[in-house]
Amino acid sequence: MLIKLLKKLRKSEAGATAIEYGLIAALVSVVAIAALTGIGEQLTTTFETVETELSTANGN
Repeated sequence: MLIKLLKKLRKSEAGATAIEYGLIAALVSVVAIAALTGIGEQLTTTFETVETELSTANGN
């Protein structure tokens, strides 16, 4: 009975598949964080530019 269980566990690939999906999810998360960081920096620059232009136009 123990031998059958060990053979079944050895053939099972569910754990390996779960690890692969976990690695893919981690990679997607890293890429998303990097992209959002870049967008955030660009957005900050855009708002600073708008603020400067409005201050100049307003005479302050």
